Amino acid sequence: MKASFRDAWKLTAPYWRSKERGKAYFLLAAIIGLNLGQVYINVRINKWNNDFYNALQDLQKDDFYSLIITFTVLAFIWIIMTVYKIYLRQMLQIKWRRWLTNHYLDRWLNKQAYYRLQVEGNPADNPDQRISEDIGQFIDITLQLSLGLLSSIVTLFSFLMILWNLSGPADFVLAGMNIHVPGYMVWAALFYSIAGTAITRWIGHPLIGLTYRQQKFEADFRFSLVRLREYGESVAFYKGEGAEKENFVKRFTAVFDNFWEIMKRQKAVGWFTSGYGQIAIIFPYVVTAPAYFSKKIKLGDLMQTASAFGEVQGALSYIVDVYVSTDSISITSWFAVIERLSGFTATVERFAAESEDPDAFRAQLQESPPSVAVAGLDVRLPSGEILLKGISFNVDAGNSLLIQGPSGCGKSTLLRTIAGIWPYANGNLRLAADARSIFLPQKPYLPMGTLRQALIYPHTADVSESVILELLKTCQLGHLSGRLNEQHAWSHVLSLGEQQRIAFFRALLFKQDIIFLDEATSALDEKAEEYFYELLRKKLPKAVIVSVGHRQTLKQWHDHVLDLGKKKAK
Repeated sequence: MKASFRDAWKLTAPYWRSKERGKAYFLLAAIIGLNLGQVYINVRINKWNNDFYNALQDLQKDDFYSLIITFTVLAFIWIIMTVYKIYLRQMLQIKWRRWLTNHYLDRWLNKQAYYRLQVEGNPADNPDQRISEDIGQFIDITLQLSLGLLSSIVTLFSFLMILWNLSGPADFVLAGMNIHVPGYMVWAALFYSIAGTAITRWIGHPLIGLTYRQQKFEADFRFSLVRLREYGESVAFYKGEGAEKENFVKRFTAVFDNFWEIMKRQKAVGWFTSGYGQIAIIFPYVVTAPAYFSKKIKLGDLMQTASAFGEVQGALSYIVDVYVSTDSISITSWFAVIERLSGFTATVERFAAESEDPDAFRAQLQESPPSVAVAGLDVRLPSGEILLKGISFNVDAGNSLLIQGPSGCGKSTLLRTIAGIWPYANGNLRLAADARSIFLPQKPYLPMGTLRQALIYPHTADVSESVILELLKTCQLGHLSGRLNEQHAWSHVLSLGEQQRIAFFRALLFKQDIIFLDEATSALDEKAEEYFYELLRKKLPKAVIVSVGHRQTLKQWHDHVLDLGKKKAK
């Protein structure tokens, strides 16, 4: 079993040690109290069974109606406890989920772990699903399983003595010896439940891995559908519907085949658990019937014994019931979600540890005017393969550098390394300590929300509307002035050229000291490209500009050129 109880504790413990633990423990105590109260009501109803059926057998009319009133009161109290138990459990669940979601968001965003996951193609796949779905599922299953287990344990000990006293001894001869077994119904329930648990686990164990893979295949299929929505225009230009359909069918086939294996395994388990459950219903009546027909016990004793046996057997069989439940609340689902979350946690923890390593690559910050100085820089792929070796250059304030070279030689990767988001490098990189920098990629990121939010991203502070409107005109985006408060998925509304203009808008708005441009004018014509490079130099004369691009026209807007094909600066 890959996922363990230790992994479950690592996922659970942080919340119960957090600043919110006081309210959490109070809610948990209230829920446990209601659970114990329900067990007490069940004990009372078990005794009520004896009195009620004896009243029926003895034709005691007054006792019958009195017991109906007693049952009504007990049932009313039980209903109140059930409603508030669920309500308080859900309250604890959503508070825990809010805290744990924020906790994981911090870890995912910390040290740009989200980017490392993307770059490495890490096995901790679909981090969005880990955070949006698995956290909630883990908390829900953990609460329901743990509270159910507690209730089963209390029920077991509450009804063991009742069943022991009701069942009496069993006497029989085995191999010539007289055997006397006190409380034989208790031993029968123990044997029946332990055997059932062992057999169920043996049959159902493969469901843990199958459930884990099902979640992965479902997420991969969903992700492929989302990508078509995101790149619909490109697919339409390529007329790639056939290729997309083939890809969808391939991914759904994995969903189908794995689910078929789950069906076959659940069918095997179902044969056993269904028979196990049905036998448990009739077993106590069969065992106690001889005593009833010989008039050693009354009808009430028979019904109370059957009820007590059911409670004991149910408590002992709790693991059987939740091991392979087709409901989402099952042990197999729990271990599967623990395995997914633990893998994700281990990955982001590794990234955090690597970033804190004193030998890790990082820029040396110094008190100086904005500048970028690189000496003996080696850039690697995540696999460790050397991509660039011995890169050196220096760009002072007010100067600019153009990085060129053949496709795939590592131009963009070098730029990402200098910008501080590519950690797979070693060498010397020196930056001004207080320099503000911005990265302008070929396809800028536009968050969902208003156009105003997209323009000032990643900042959230209010910016004067007059400043925004003036700069929109400066960046040839004046036609968007009336749409600042409109909410859209702007990356699908605006052309790539408009999106690249927004990237320049951001650099100018916040007066950046170091500007990295990765094919940032690829969607602009040469006249617009000339306009924006001149605009940067005019508005930000002291800024350091480092560009990556293929166009030869870019050379005239830069003071230096680094040709990675020749590996030396001109």
